Amino acid sequence: MDYAVTMEAKDYVASLVERARIAQAEIEDYTQEQVDRLVNAVVWNIVKDGPAQEISKLAVEESRMGNYEGKYNKLMAKSKGAIRDMQGKKSVGVIEIDEEKQIMKIAKPVGVIGALIPCTNPEATPTVKIAHALKCRNAIILSPHPRTKRTNTFVVEIVRETLKKYGAPEDLVICIEDPTMDMSNELMKQSDLVLATGGAGLVKAAYSSGTPAYGVGAGNAIVVADETADLNDAAHKIMLSKTFDFATSCSAENSLIIHESVYDDFVEALKNEGGYLANSEEKRSLQSAIWEDGHLSPKIIAQSAQVISEIAGIEIPEDRKFFMVEEQGIGKDYPFSGEKLSVVVALYKYGKFDEAVEQVNTITAYQGMGHSCGIHSFNEDHILNLALNTKVSRMNINQGQALANTGNWFNGMPFTTSLGCGSWGGNTVSENITWKHLMNVTWVSRHFPPVVPTDEELFGDVMND
Repeated sequence: MDYAVTMEAKDYVASLVERARIAQAEIEDYTQEQVDRLVNAVVWNIVKDGPAQEISKLAVEESRMGNYEGKYNKLMAKSKGAIRDMQGKKSVGVIEIDEEKQIMKIAKPVGVIGALIPCTNPEATPTVKIAHALKCRNAIILSPHPRTKRTNTFVVEIVRETLKKYGAPEDLVICIEDPTMDMSNELMKQSDLVLATGGAGLVKAAYSSGTPAYGVGAGNAIVVADETADLNDAAHKIMLSKTFDFATSCSAENSLIIHESVYDDFVEALKNEGGYLANSEEKRSLQSAIWEDGHLSPKIIAQSAQVISEIAGIEIPEDRKFFMVEEQGIGKDYPFSGEKLSVVVALYKYGKFDEAVEQVNTITAYQGMGHSCGIHSFNEDHILNLALNTKVSRMNINQGQALANTGNWFNGMPFTTSLGCGSWGGNTVSENITWKHLMNVTWVSRHFPPVVPTDEELFGDVMND
């Protein structure tokens, strides 16, 4: 990285962007078949035996977060899922013709995408972003969190080797190997579109960069369990979700809102799945360990229950997988109501279902507005009530949040590593951000004989009011 040493951040990033623009121009005339073959080759060379294991091991070693199984499974699912979602989809040339309205849509590249990569997901996030960018004939420059820069570099090296093998310009994918905050800021300013996956500060910087940006909102997934829930099934799915990669996902359950009639039985079911219910003294110890000066301690983020218990000075059985703490309050004076990025979940009771809906809204208003909620229920009225009356961009029914939000083989959510949270979460979109968001579209309209509706057709129901 001699460039980084000898050049100011602005000039260094400018040199990367120039290289990327030259490479992107070389594939402007690629056919859909060429694009799809290239994307498939790039992802295959990451997820195949050998590279996939190395990437996952390095991600754990470098980030010191999560675990190998979680990293590997995440890389497999999100990368392969992204390919599944893109198969047969048009992203080159004419992508749609509306005969009735005589509209034709033509897809065109955005140009150079600047992608910010978090240290919590250094394996799947760059892979998916690269695949989505190439699908639309873009170049992409990745700026990783400094803590996981080697993982990012390794992924990009594999991609560049693949691009070269297939006769495509290697500079379609470039990484900042020794990133700094100044470089990330310059990348956001100089690229054509920003994909910002990370904390609130990072997303705010992306939106303030002057470049169009897709950001993500803060997580803090809340899940309701009503009296109709299959308690054992729900407990098992919550355990799988909450402990997946030791809760690196912003979608992992942070609070459970449980109907009072099944509360005790559900807590027992959660215990049977490896949950440890902290008493009041242990809760205080956990709180001191998880938050330092009002901020999440990096020592506990995405660590095992055993590591957290040691930091908190709590003795728990070796087979315990996650902590449960009983809570009643919501807000800054009750930090367990917020996002914890750890294998710790808060438990709340409710009586009437409207109380559960209100609790979801109050908790997400404190942290996680627009992100997600879930419900374990077979009561369709409850399911619809929660969906209609909460300010979230996604709601999962009888699923584990961390495994469902970003797409999985068992649901229809688009595979991604970036979750838009709408205006509620300060984002542009309220959907899973995918390749569809990474292209420009030219609308071509043709003239046809005017079709003008009558006033009666337009205003008939109010004309005589």
